[in-house]
Amino acid sequence: MDVSEIFQRYEPELRLVEKELHDVFSSEVALIPTIGRHILNSGGKRMRPLYLLLSADLAGYTGRARAVFGSIIEAIHNASLLHDDIVDGAEVRRGRPTSHSLWGNEIVVLVGDFLYANSLRLAVEQQNLAIMHAISYAVTKMTEGEILQLQKIADSSVTEQEYLKIISSKTGVLISAACRIGALLGNVSAEQVEALSVFGLKTGIVFQMFDDILDYKADEEHLGKILGKDLNEGKITLPLIYLLDCALPQEKEQITRIIKSTEDASPQEMTKNLAEILELFKRYGVIEKTIQRAIDIVDEAKGALSVFDDCPQRDALMVMADYALQRNK
Repeated sequence: MDVSEIFQRYEPELRLVEKELHDVFSSEVALIPTIGRHILNSGGKRMRPLYLLLSADLAGYTGRARAVFGSIIEAIHNASLLHDDIVDGAEVRRGRPTSHSLWGNEIVVLVGDFLYANSLRLAVEQQNLAIMHAISYAVTKMTEGEILQLQKIADSSVTEQEYLKIISSKTGVLISAACRIGALLGNVSAEQVEALSVFGLKTGIVFQMFDDILDYKADEEHLGKILGKDLNEGKITLPLIYLLDCALPQEKEQITRIIKSTEDASPQEMTKNLAEILELFKRYGVIEKTIQRAIDIVDEAKGALSVFDDCPQRDALMVMADYALQRNK
């Protein structure tokens, strides 16, 4: 079983999620669904709804609420992307113009706010307090994670623990919420609910960690990403943290200088800075070390599922965890 087979198996359910997702953008203000169509037509694998569908299936639930909550989770994810792109000044996402580059920051910030509010309203209508708590907690932590990351811009003293806290909040908690909601919809023990939550959190951490690795390996043509974008924005991710841990004193000074200079660097200086960092990465095997850390966390994620009997649904979640390490396109 591979990821493409899992998506194919759940294609009918994901189509229902897509229909519900369009409803989340429904508004009397015509510009909101217009921007919604731009966002939804820009791609995205609907990974988070799939985690919810798989978790619900593992928990024995196959009702309509899966699609409703799957769309809510995806809408919250899209709201966070709208705000992230504005904060980062990103002009491209998934190879297409970002919403704010087309409609402006003011409008798109408010569309993101609308998505958060409408998602929570639709969740309330389902009248499940435990699920509402999971969603509201995730939104709260996501916001905290973004603020914490902004506070740490160009801060070369960021530790691995601080980095993991940031990406747990930014990315991990929403996938954790998706898995938790799937479990809460079904009929499983409290221990199993927590196990799926932990699985989602750790898998989400690895998704973000590997995204940060790809920032130094990918290119815009293949992933809609600009090589070295995080470095240019002063974001301290795990490869840089590991490099600072093992570099010689004079090299640490060089790295710190590069990090501090990102805000005012010219395109030529950015290219030179990136080349210097990539050379140091190669010298100290930093990317390989970061990948190994991600592999260890995936193993922890899969270990959390040991409270479930072996079955196709559990196997599918295991495959999804491994997929976090295998994205190259």
